Amino acid sequence: MSLRRSLLLPLFLLGFLHAYIGWRILPDLPVGLELRIVGVVFLLLSCALMLFGLMARSIAPRPLSDRLSAAALFTAGFFSSLLVFTLLRDVVLLAAWLSLSAEYLHVLATASALLVVGLTIFATGVGFANARRRARVKRVEIPLRNLPPALNGFSIAQISDIHVGPTIKRGYVDAIVDAVNALDADLIAVTGDLVDGPVQDLAPHTAPLARLSARHGAFFVTGNHEYYSGERAWTAEFKRLGLRVLLNEHVVVRHRGVAVVIAGVTDYSSHHFNAAQRSDPAAAVAGAPSNAAAKILLAHQPRSAAAAATAGFDLQLSGHTHGGQFWPWTLFVRFQQPFTAGLHRLNSLWVYISRGTGYWGPPNRFGSPSEITLLRLVPAGPTDASGALEPVGRVLASEEG
Repeated sequence: MSLRRSLLLPLFLLGFLHAYIGWRILPDLPVGLELRIVGVVFLLLSCALMLFGLMARSIAPRPLSDRLSAAALFTAGFFSSLLVFTLLRDVVLLAAWLSLSAEYLHVLATASALLVVGLTIFATGVGFANARRRARVKRVEIPLRNLPPALNGFSIAQISDIHVGPTIKRGYVDAIVDAVNALDADLIAVTGDLVDGPVQDLAPHTAPLARLSARHGAFFVTGNHEYYSGERAWTAEFKRLGLRVLLNEHVVVRHRGVAVVIAGVTDYSSHHFNAAQRSDPAAAVAGAPSNAAAKILLAHQPRSAAAAATAGFDLQLSGHTHGGQFWPWTLFVRFQQPFTAGLHRLNSLWVYISRGTGYWGPPNRFGSPSEITLLRLVPAGPTDASGALEPVGRVLASEEG
């Protein structure tokens, strides 16, 4: 399929949705003709920029294509919020049309059009600021039954879903590495989706990961975006940087004389790219010592939890969801994953899902802030042995700037 033909559907959809916003919002704004014309021009530019963003990789060298992509992604975040608020406004106006007089309906239409514009600017601005700042540290305690005293306080620093690419570069990664190293964790877990692009383009920007430092090292598992970006090349690059890549396998670390199993699986969807790499928690733990004090699984997607529970793991660390990243998409993750974010329990397995340390696509985190997570193992109390699938609220969640 030619590039021109492949762009016909996106062009139609983007054009239609921008026209819908213009039709529903611009006539009701209490402004003169000149500002309405400005609004039309803005919507045309937004549509064109988003379309050029889709073509950036094929029409420009890397530095220019990154700038085009960055501008298009910011615009896409603004457009997404504008579209959602416009749709919600129309639902309200439809209900009002059934119950209000024409005079009151006109007042509501004018006020709500202004509100849509104001809310979009606010949500985009706050979301952009949250996305571009360095992720804050979130502290979580994981209560494990029969935890030996030697492992009380064993700490894991988790980062996930950084998505180095058009808008996330070396400086962003440097700040994350500095913050993680400052936590002085016993172990670092990197749960996938580090990159969005090929090694030859992004290696200079992932280079700071070589500075990650912890007593027992830094461990990495693949996410779906590693497969989109060339998993074999990235696996080799991450190994070169000093990360221990776990592909359906485990290692045993000894902490104060006690054995801890650290296992990792390939992404839940990896078999679609490489049949030999089908995600398999049982294979990852095969041959592990039965007397290990804790068995911890790194799995990019929360959907691995059912198999991880069956395989006998105590704790699974995941990412992938971004917690929905920005409203209203925060409401829809639960339809694709068993958990959205935070600490949960499946039978005897604890599952912690990071909201991500970077972002994907639009630089927008409205209602779902990024995080660097510091998890500590602690002894469980007598009431922590309940089974069943349920969210858990006993989480320490102090955040630092």
